[in-house]
Amino acid sequence: MIVEQYFEDYVIGDGRETFGRTITETDFIVHAGHSGDFFPHHMDKEWCATQEIGQRIAHGTLIFSVGIGLTASTINPHAMSYGYDRMRFIRPVHIGDTIRTKTRISEKRDHPKKAEFGFVHEAVEILNQRDEPVLVCDHLYLVRRKNPS
Repeated sequence: MIVEQYFEDYVIGDGRETFGRTITETDFIVHAGHSGDFFPHHMDKEWCATQEIGQRIAHGTLIFSVGIGLTASTINPHAMSYGYDRMRFIRPVHIGDTIRTKTRISEKRDHPKKAEFGFVHEAVEILNQRDEPVLVCDHLYLVRRKNPS
């Protein structure tokens, strides 16, 4: 879906929430293959059983990519991702956990050099099935102004 939203249209406090997605063993395997991260915490069920956590832990980058991917439901031709800041892995995610993503516009600010753009910050919280945060970060957007000054 295309949603045309200029810098002026964003409202601090506005948010959205995605549907959930269950993380599977296949997700672990495919992500390990893509990333090259075959660390035993993610891949070795028997070894993990001997550790305090007791089971495999999802790659943080897997949870980030799936959680952010869940938010990719609209295209705004006036905005582009400028990156992510302050990412933290709060809790482990295991095979069979279901995650969903909540976002909230937390800040707007002028671009220091280009009057036709502004920055919009979106606070991102990825939650598990128990409503516990598992990952948080800030998503920065570069957004065109409707009326540059």
